[in-house]
Amino acid sequence: MHVDRSALGDFLRARREALSPEDVGLVARPRRRTPGLRREDVAELCAMSVDYVARLERGDGPRPSPQMAAALARGLRLTLEERDHLFLLCGHRPAARELRGEHVGPGLLRVLDRLGDTPAQVIGAAGETLLQTPAAVALLGEQTQYDGLARSAPYRWFTDPAERARYLPDDHEHNGRVQVSQLRAAALVGARSRAAHVVAELRQRSPEFAGYWDRHEVGLRWSDAKRFLHPQLGRLQLHCQTLLDPDQSQSLLVFTATPGTEDAEKLALLAVLGTDSFPVG
Repeated sequence: MHVDRSALGDFLRARREALSPEDVGLVARPRRRTPGLRREDVAELCAMSVDYVARLERGDGPRPSPQMAAALARGLRLTLEERDHLFLLCGHRPAARELRGEHVGPGLLRVLDRLGDTPAQVIGAAGETLLQTPAAVALLGEQTQYDGLARSAPYRWFTDPAERARYLPDDHEHNGRVQVSQLRAAALVGARSRAAHVVAELRQRSPEFAGYWDRHEVGLRWSDAKRFLHPQLGRLQLHCQTLLDPDQSQSLLVFTATPGTEDAEKLALLAVLGTDSFPVG
C-alpha cells in the first residue's frame, strides 16, 4: 500500500499540537508560543527518538512499521478511528477488530495518567495486561512482556505454577473458576477469537481447566476484597474497582486499601520498593 508521507507528517503534527502536557500525564510547563506537545514529549511517550519524530513530521522519514504506528497511536492518545487512519497513512491495512482491541483509548489513558502511585492496569478481553502503573508492577510483577498465549492471565494461571504464588492458596480454586467464567464470556464473540483459542489450548493442556469448563459456570465475579502474598510486604487485602470500556472490551482495574489500615500502609510502600519488587516467574 502507498505511504502518504506528506499527509502522515501533517496528521502527526496536528495531533501533537492538539494535546497539552496535562492531557498525557506530563508536568505542566510555562506557556510557550507554539501550541501542544514538544517533539521531545512525543518521543518520550512513544519510546522513540526525537529525530525519528521530526523526520516523520517533515515527510522524509522511513515508513513506520505496524509496531511503530501502534506506539504513535498510543502515545498521541488516538481514538480507534484515528488509529485506523494513521495505519492507512503509513501504508498498512487497519488491524482486525480483535487486534484493535489492544489499543488503549484516550479515555482510559487519561484515567491511568492520574492514578499516580496507585496500582492499576488495563486488561484486554482474553486477560491480556495491556498497561500497568509502576505501583501495579510493584504489586503484581511486570505482566506486559509475555508473548503468544502466555499473554493471557488465565492461560498462565493454568499452565505456570508461578502465576499463583502471589495469591493465597485458599483463594486458588475461586480465582480459577472466576477466570474460566470470564474467559467463557470473552470466547462468545466467535470461534476465531483469541479467547476461544486460549480455551481450546487449555482444554487440551490442563485437566483442572477442563474440569471447571465442564461446569458451565457463568457470571462469576471476584470477591469484594482480593488477597495477595507479596514477597517483601507479606499479606495484603485490597479492594479492586473495575472501570469497563465496552467498545474496546477492556477493563481498568484499580487496587485500593481501606484508609488507616495496615494494608493501606503496605500499599503506600509499593512506590518505595520499586517496579522490581515482585519477580516474574
